[in-house]
Amino acid sequence: MAMQMQLEANADTSVEEESFGPQPISRLEQCGINANDVKKLEEAGFHTVEAVAYAPKKELINIKGISEAKADKILAEAAKLVPMGFTTATEFHQRRSEIIQITTGSKELDKLLQGGIETGSITEMFGEFRTGKTQICHTLAVTCQLPIDRGGGEGKAMYIDTEGTFRPERLLAVAERYGLSGSDVLDNVAYARAFNTDHQTQLLYQASAMMVESRCVFSWL
Repeated sequence: MAMQMQLEANADTSVEEESFGPQPISRLEQCGINANDVKKLEEAGFHTVEAVAYAPKKELINIKGISEAKADKILAEAAKLVPMGFTTATEFHQRRSEIIQITTGSKELDKLLQGGIETGSITEMFGEFRTGKTQICHTLAVTCQLPIDRGGGEGKAMYIDTEGTFRPERLLAVAERYGLSGSDVLDNVAYARAFNTDHQTQLLYQASAMMVESRCVFSWL
């Protein structure tokens, strides 16, 4: 009886883990999509079911070996796994209530942002030279690791550096401010230097694959 309860608990955990975050592209195989076709999608940069579901059919047809009929089937199966239709305002409100707001390290800026940087969305910061944009990114790479009750997201950060201004010692300074282990903070930041726009695109594909493989909550900076 105890063993059965343990097995049921493990099964529940597995289901919970699968439903959390982006779904790996391999799930399409369970829906009847040929493994070779799934591999072609992955080689083309599609690492999640969501990426496929949101892609226009034309983009899938451009992949060598994916015909229009195959693209239609792939998109149909992806749509079954990714909700893309109408929902009630109540359900949408429930999803909005699950959003985590990550502190910027500035109480006044957090106040302007109504709590901080929202998870599940893209936040663009722009301004003149030396106005604090890079410092905010360094700070967020640390604060996203804080417990939720301290304004964090209990996650990790991916930092794609397009200007060569990333400095680990700045992360250590922020970690010290929040009483975090400097070595743990650095280990929880995946860093890459982007040298041109094509390279940046490739890094984004790699980032998508890393998030699916690790099943971890990442913040992109």
